[in-house]
Amino acid sequence: MNRTALAVLAHPDDAEFLCAGTLVRLHKEHGWTVHVATMTPGDCGSAEHTPEEIARIRRGEGRAAANAIGAAYHCLEERDLRVVYNEPALEKVVRLINAVAPAVVFTHSPDDYHLDHEQTSKLVRAATFAAPIPNFLHGRHLHPPVAHIPHLFYCDPLEGRDAFGQPIKPAFRIDISSVIADKGRMLECHESQRAWLRKHHGVDNLVDSMREWGAAQGAAAGVAFAEGFRQHLGHSYPANNILKELLGAV
Repeated sequence: MNRTALAVLAHPDDAEFLCAGTLVRLHKEHGWTVHVATMTPGDCGSAEHTPEEIARIRRGEGRAAANAIGAAYHCLEERDLRVVYNEPALEKVVRLINAVAPAVVFTHSPDDYHLDHEQTSKLVRAATFAAPIPNFLHGRHLHPPVAHIPHLFYCDPLEGRDAFGQPIKPAFRIDISSVIADKGRMLECHESQRAWLRKHHGVDNLVDSMREWGAAQGAAAGVAFAEGFRQHLGHSYPANNILKELLGAV
């Protein structure tokens, strides 16, 4: 089995909030190669910089965060608030999956507060199914199709709720207590987000917010910090829970 994990989330800092602890454990404990991808470079995430300038800054922050845990960073260059399920975006995700050939893929919850998150979830779901199909790109492959559909896991929605404020409970949780400092260091790389979230979301400290959510999930499982997931178990997707097998579940 290829020991590679790929997280495809909408924006820089989403992976750091939602699944970075699990990625770190896969890397540290089992030697997995980790890739973090964002659909956009976060081009709307500033009230001071132009879209081009904040995109440049946030790509750099995403790269620094990934580098902090020995991971690679990719940006698929869609644009904030314009992530939509269409053919060009789907092809980008399929090409990334074929280039990386992951055994495990993480993405957003299908239901979330942000449409960019929900559209990313749909794109990644479709791309994991399409990536092994030779005729999908019909001779326009840059890399061979992957051998089989990878495991697909949905992260918690932000704050664990859908757009109507209703809770979405994870199917299982991964204990990230031993790597919470690593997760914090990744999030600290996203300095530009502090000013933006303070202005637009009323959130001042990214790391404290992340730790509070991780502690809430941990408390539900009897550990200090945890991340929650649901596995996609539709027809033809792998049915074994590889995260539970490798990392345990709480």
